[in-house]
Amino acid sequence: MKPGRTFVITALGWLFLGAAGFFYDNVSLVWLFTGLIFLPVIILDGLILYFFVDQLEAKREMPSSLAQDETVKVNICLSKTPVKNILPKKIQLWDLHPLSMETNVFPVTMDRKELTELNHSPSYFRYSLMPVERGSWVFRGMEILLWSFLGFWRLKVYHPCVSSGRTYPNFKKIKAAAGMDLRGLLERSGQKNIRMRGQGMEFSSLRDYQDGDSIRAVDWRATSRRQKVIIREYQEEQDQQLLFLLDSGYRLHRYEQDSQKKYHSQFDSALEAVLLLSWVSLKHGDSVGAYSFGSSHGSETSRWISPRKGLSTFQHLMNGLYDVSSSPAPSSPFAALEDALAKLKRRTFIIMISNFREEDGESLSWILKRIEKRHLLLLVSLREKEAEALASRQPEGTEEALETAAAFSYLVSRRDLYRKWEHSGILTMEAAPENLSGALINRYLQVKRSGRL
Repeated sequence: MKPGRTFVITALGWLFLGAAGFFYDNVSLVWLFTGLIFLPVIILDGLILYFFVDQLEAKREMPSSLAQDETVKVNICLSKTPVKNILPKKIQLWDLHPLSMETNVFPVTMDRKELTELNHSPSYFRYSLMPVERGSWVFRGMEILLWSFLGFWRLKVYHPCVSSGRTYPNFKKIKAAAGMDLRGLLERSGQKNIRMRGQGMEFSSLRDYQDGDSIRAVDWRATSRRQKVIIREYQEEQDQQLLFLLDSGYRLHRYEQDSQKKYHSQFDSALEAVLLLSWVSLKHGDSVGAYSFGSSHGSETSRWISPRKGLSTFQHLMNGLYDVSSSPAPSSPFAALEDALAKLKRRTFIIMISNFREEDGESLSWILKRIEKRHLLLLVSLREKEAEALASRQPEGTEEALETAAAFSYLVSRRDLYRKWEHSGILTMEAAPENLSGALINRYLQVKRSGRL
C-alpha cells in the first residue's frame, strides 16, 4: 500500500502550516489540531482500504492462436466479490501482456460510478492487441490499483490470470490461396499456366482437339475409335519430395524496410515463402519437409521436420516452424547439406535458402557432386539492398569511393559464384525479400515441368 496524491498534498500543506507556526503562535495551534484530526482519518482510510474494500476479480478471454502483425480483440471481465460491500474510489487496471505484443490502452481507469454497476452484473471491456513477434507467449496476470475512499492511499493487487498460446506467421496470403484453384494461384504469382508435353509429365485425360493443340499430343488409337481427333492431356508428375533448408543464422538476420515502411528480417520473408510454396507443393501431391539450421531458438541449433504428404502436413509445418527465428550466430550450409543427405532416402528437390557468398564456393564445391547424382539442389540467395545501393551510388570523396568499390566487388563475386554453380548443374536463384514467394513458386513449377525431378 502506497500514499496517494491526496496524502502527499495534505502532508505538504500540513508542513507549510507547521513552518508558519514558527512565526505565529495561533498558527502553531491550528497546525497541532489539524494534525490530531487528520492523522486518525488517514489511518482509518488506509485500514478500510486494506481490510474492508472489495478485492475485484478479473478474467481474460482471448484466442490461443494468433497471427503476427494481426490485431486481436481481448475481453476483460471484472466482477465483485459478494462478501464485502465497500467499493474503492476508483481503480486502474493493467493487463500484463508479454513484450512480444503491443497495445497503448493501459492503464484502464474506472471511477466509483462505473464500479457501482458491479453490484448488479460483471463489467466487460475490450481492447486491441497486436503480436509483433512469432513464438510462444504467456500473460502473467493483471494488476489492479485500488484508491481508498478518501484518496489518501493506493493498494496494488495482483491477479494471477494466466493465458498462454502461440503466435504464428501471418497466413492471410496462404489462407487466401487455400480457397483458390491452382490456375488462380499461378496468375497471382506471375506464372502462366501453360500445358507442356514430354518428360516429367503424367497422363491426365482425353479431350477433343482444339485449335492450337500440338499434333504430337494426338492419341491416334482413340481418334480411330471415335472417328474424331482426340488429344492426350498431361499434368506434372506428383508424389515427388521437397525439402527446405532454411538458414536461421546470421546470414538472414538482416532487417530491411518494406513498402509500408515496416522493418522485417530477411528470415521472416524466407519463412513466409517456404510456407506458401509448401502449400502449393502439397496441393500438387508432393511430400514436403523442412530443416532449419543455425542458432534458431535458445540452445536449439537445428530443427528437422520429415517430408510428408497430404494437406495436414501444412499444419505440421506451421507448428514446427512458428517459433524458429534468426540470430547473429554463425551457420554452416555445408554441414546442413551433409546432415540432410544422411537423412534422405529417396530423390529430393532440395531448396536451400540463405545468403551465399564467395567463401561458400570452396566449402560446397566437393559436396555438390554427391548431390547432383541423387538429388536436385536449388540455392536461393536474398538480395542485399544496402550493398546494391552502395554499389550504384555516385561517390563523393575518397571514403565513399572505397565503400562503393567494395560493395561492387562483393556483388560481382557473388554473381561469379552463382554462374560457377550453374555451370556445374546446380540451380541458383537470387530475389529480393518482398519478391521471394512469387519467384520461388515460379521456379518450382518450372522444375516440375522440365522433368528434372
